[in-house]
Amino acid sequence: MSWLVTGAGGMLGSDLVDVLTERGADVTPAPRTELDILDAAAVDTAVRGHTVVVNTAAYTDVDGAETDTERADAVNGVGPGILAAACAQHGARLIHVSTDYVFDGHATTPYPEDAPASPSTAYGRSKLAGERAVLAALPTGATVIRTAWLYGARGRNFVTTMARLAEQRDQVNVVDDQHGQPTWSRDVAERIVDLTDANAPAGIYHATNTGQTTWFGLARAVFALLGHDPERVRPITTADFPRPAPRPAYSVLGHAGWARAGLKPLRAWEEALAAAAPSVLGTG
Repeated sequence: MSWLVTGAGGMLGSDLVDVLTERGADVTPAPRTELDILDAAAVDTAVRGHTVVVNTAAYTDVDGAETDTERADAVNGVGPGILAAACAQHGARLIHVSTDYVFDGHATTPYPEDAPASPSTAYGRSKLAGERAVLAALPTGATVIRTAWLYGARGRNFVTTMARLAEQRDQVNVVDDQHGQPTWSRDVAERIVDLTDANAPAGIYHATNTGQTTWFGLARAVFALLGHDPERVRPITTADFPRPAPRPAYSVLGHAGWARAGLKPLRAWEEALAAAAPSVLGTG
């Protein structure tokens, strides 16, 4: 089995390349600087000869997408369709990474994999377009992995930002009315490989660590792991911290789909954060 990882220079993509390399897999990293997923000819050439393609390439600036909609729609919507067409042409399986932002965030119980999508941001709409393009082109050969609240050792993310602010400020104000599932990118990378090894059915899966908290709760957990006083983190509301793109109040995803693959849901977010601390936060 030979793997192609697009967006391999990003947080999840680089973790996936690491996991595959550690497992002795034949993997071709394709960072954005080496493969533009909007270049159909280049994509066709890159896909040829690979049995599994994982698309982690994405436009991820949620606020920027509100004004740069053309670029977001291209990278997140059109690009995955180009990859899917190449996979269909060459008989490769496609695993496409998506997001909780395809939902509106108004729920009060976890979103199942088959919940109706209703994005309320330009970013979410662009990601939903990518999902639909992939599943339409490869109805029996594509897997959509939705994840959320990702953090990891590479790239900017909330966890590393909190670690930096813990050293710089006496007090940090963090939103406490947005609920979600902090998710270690390494756990998602491991699950993508496990999913393929299990020859899981095509379709949609939710890859987030289990349980739930708020950004405030996550920030306090980070402070505690670093030996700082969690009381230095103070709660605020979403209204106190307005952003160009509305943030979902509830981004908790359900995990019933893993039973189809014979796999358990990912571990609890607290356990994952503790395991990630040495590589992400530099502890221990």
